[in-house]
Amino acid sequence: MCGIFGVRGHDDAVGLTKLGLFSLQHRGQESAGIVAVENGAARGVRSMGLVSDMPLLQLEALRGTLAIGHTRYSTAGSSSIENAQPVLVSSRGGHIALAHNGNLTNAGELRADLEESGSIFASSMDSEVIVHRMARSNAPLPEEKLVDALRDVEGAYSLLISMADTLLAARDPRGWRPLVLGRLNGAPVFASETCALDIVGATFEREVEPGEIIAVDANGERSLFPFERRELKRCVFEHVYFARPDSRIFGGSVDRARRALGRQLARECPVPGADLVFSVPDSSNSAAIGFAEESGVPYELALIRNHYVGRTFIQPSQASRIAKVRLKFSAVREVLDGKRVVMVDDSIVRGTTTRALVSLVRGAGASEVHMRVSSAPVTGPCYYGIDTPSRDELIAATHNQEEIRDSLGVDSLGYLTLDGMLESVPSGPDGFCHACFSGDYPTAPPTDPNKLRFGCGC
Repeated sequence: MCGIFGVRGHDDAVGLTKLGLFSLQHRGQESAGIVAVENGAARGVRSMGLVSDMPLLQLEALRGTLAIGHTRYSTAGSSSIENAQPVLVSSRGGHIALAHNGNLTNAGELRADLEESGSIFASSMDSEVIVHRMARSNAPLPEEKLVDALRDVEGAYSLLISMADTLLAARDPRGWRPLVLGRLNGAPVFASETCALDIVGATFEREVEPGEIIAVDANGERSLFPFERRELKRCVFEHVYFARPDSRIFGGSVDRARRALGRQLARECPVPGADLVFSVPDSSNSAAIGFAEESGVPYELALIRNHYVGRTFIQPSQASRIAKVRLKFSAVREVLDGKRVVMVDDSIVRGTTTRALVSLVRGAGASEVHMRVSSAPVTGPCYYGIDTPSRDELIAATHNQEEIRDSLGVDSLGYLTLDGMLESVPSGPDGFCHACFSGDYPTAPPTDPNKLRFGCGC
């Protein structure tokens, strides 16, 4: 899961892009980068770490009225500067810079074909496949080159690409990942989420439609739908966990969706006699409020998050996830001591974070800990942009609910049902991908899923 941001036709394109990336930092904390275009010439800055870690002097040297940016969370591909985005290359048609959010499920086959015909790759990202295919196209217009590049590509992609003075935005025909279009003083602004439009003062205009390619150049804006329409498969996990609660994606408010998930969870999995409800901050806050509203049990701040530590789920290794839990959370003893508590989290993936948190809550004196999860059990890997490539890593895929309860050390455990989850999200229950919960995959899985660890850019 990554964050992408782009703007064309604004004198402060670089500054706006940097601000936009700050709002999308929750979508990726492994690396960040910006490419700016001035009079057709492109320059880029990429660095490991957060947006705030990017070298200030190099950023200040970037000029242009067109810029694209990226925050990376590697679902695959090694954690190295070579895999930081935006990708920037020179080609016979001029520069190509690309920022990608998603996973291409047939990237291995496409890459092998390209290498067989002489292409040399500079990274282990699947995103680079699109760049090579664009560079090979003989089509006259940038958007036509992108059409050629995306033909026969399978999987999830939301893209921002600059080529010469043209800015391109594209979303896969199933619409897995969000991408929105806003406007600032007449300049089009694209972002993964509306929260990035808000920070720069842009007005939300619409979502980039599934299967749509938008080209913006000196002649204006052009929209085309070159591919066959597919059944909508928007990622429901965006509403459950990834997106910021102040964003609107897939036609609805993330905060309202999470409150509805929490209310449904309270109906399906009540905890009679509980003294208080609290969330695992911050992504579960809205769901816990919804649970408290529906159940009538008071909502309390029982866990405090250190906001200078990143999201534990999207750390690139298990060891770093465990270390971050210890640094990230502290319990409020005065709230928890002697109480029967309901602990609400949005999901349990590996169980590592939850187990450590339950121990923390017990240590603060809670007499009973009842775990409630505002999503269904995660039982399968995701091939479309979430780092769960191995079924063996998923606690719900290898343990039944009673075993999970014992492993976590809680008095009771309740998950939201798949139907309840889908009914709670905006415009549900149709049009969402829930493969990681249900095993219903919209595409054939990769021939070698392990290659995704060394193939994806975001």
